[in-house]
Amino acid sequence: MASADLREELNCSICLNVFTDPVVLRCGHNFCMDCIKGVLDSQEKSGTYSCPECREHFLERPALHINIALRNIAEHFSIVPEGEVGGISCTYCIHSPVPAVKSCVLCEASLCVDHLRVHVKSPEHVLIEPTSSLDTRKCPAHQRILEYYCYKDSACICVSCRLTENHKEHDVGPLKEASTKKLAMLMKHLQGLSSKKKESDTQIQGLQDHKTKVEQSATDLTKRVVNLFKEVKGKLDVLEQIVLSEVTRQKVEISLVVTDLLHHLELEKDSLTKKILHFQTLCSETDPLIILQDQETFQGNPGKGAQPYVGNLDEGLIALPLVKGLTNIMSQIKKSICVQPQSSILLDEGTAGSTVIVSKDKKMVSFVSGERNGAPLTSNQFNINQVLSDTNFKSSRHYWEVESSKIGTFRIGMAYPSIVRRGENCLLGNNEKSWCLRRFNSEYFVLHAGKQIQIPFKESSQNFGVYLDYEAGRLSFYALCDPIKLLHTFTATFTEPLHAAISVYNGFVKIVS
Repeated sequence: MASADLREELNCSICLNVFTDPVVLRCGHNFCMDCIKGVLDSQEKSGTYSCPECREHFLERPALHINIALRNIAEHFSIVPEGEVGGISCTYCIHSPVPAVKSCVLCEASLCVDHLRVHVKSPEHVLIEPTSSLDTRKCPAHQRILEYYCYKDSACICVSCRLTENHKEHDVGPLKEASTKKLAMLMKHLQGLSSKKKESDTQIQGLQDHKTKVEQSATDLTKRVVNLFKEVKGKLDVLEQIVLSEVTRQKVEISLVVTDLLHHLELEKDSLTKKILHFQTLCSETDPLIILQDQETFQGNPGKGAQPYVGNLDEGLIALPLVKGLTNIMSQIKKSICVQPQSSILLDEGTAGSTVIVSKDKKMVSFVSGERNGAPLTSNQFNINQVLSDTNFKSSRHYWEVESSKIGTFRIGMAYPSIVRRGENCLLGNNEKSWCLRRFNSEYFVLHAGKQIQIPFKESSQNFGVYLDYEAGRLSFYALCDPIKLLHTFTATFTEPLHAAISVYNGFVKIVS
């Protein structure tokens, strides 16, 4: 079987077929031109290239050179029938080997085109593709053709096996019929596998797209943060110089005052020293005439002179540009982050159901047992314990926080203004027009379009944050514990403005300003 072995050597290790336009890499391995191009194209994203056979790495995309000798051999083998290459010859052509086109299981012979034409056409003579292993087509116990299939034992049997006690009472059918049934089952199973594979491909593509999106978002956010800190550092450096300049200015001003006072005090000190010496000399004089004729005047005890006032550094004046500058920097940081102040969110009492009460400041909604009053509901009110905000968001980024009662059930989130107002489907998360975080029996869930996902969060928390990035299509929920924990992020393409929305049962939820 040297020819068959040679054919194996002519198979591409990627497509497993005989080489088509074979090319050789620097490592010496050969591949089909199209096959290796596809592999190199897939490796191009990572920037590293390697041989699929030996995994040798290349610093740059390797050049592909056609292996002319190998191509000529491969072209020869691709036009020669595999049966001929494999060495299966006609049993009856004894003068020279002629390639067989069929093998008869009953006769245990391989047939060329001419002998096949005159061969017996009866059903007992089962014809198969040329093979040298006809023994496997016969019953090992009776040496008869395997014609039947026992469904109970899942075994191929011959006519003698069918008549024995082992299979006599079993469900047995012709081999062809059993094969057809199994093929039908395989086709059905294949369809299921294909459908599952398609679903897996969709999920893989979705995850890859999400990964790419997250990586791009992380890259963009990193650039924004780096630029923001660079800008903040620059502004802080400028502010530092301004504040230090004010400190230096006051220091110089006070130093000049002190220097001037020191100069005057030194002059006064010298004058006093001279007077002291004069009066000391006069006090030691014994001649009364000299003492009385001395013209130096004095006015009793000179007493203490007024203490000159020297001011201190005015820390208030220094702190003023510092505080103002820091405030301006923080204001610019908030603008760059584009998070709207949460105090802008107020509840719309006109949407509140009859079993909840909205506080006067429109910041808190509480559950009440029984209806508030007997007035009929308006078309804008929910018929359940739920309420929307009076404003909506259709762009930019927004953040708001809530505080909940220790007990009770709640749902907090966002909803389109077109959310239905009646029935169970109007509850937050039970429809395609709302997204929410739910607390029920001290467990947490997120809901959208009726699909509920449990959140593995067991800590006790009464404060939660909601962050909306409208353009990016992200809605995130946070537990404001220590440390802050991201509970879940929804991703969607928002098609309507979004209202803040709250549903509460046996408790309250308050928007924190």
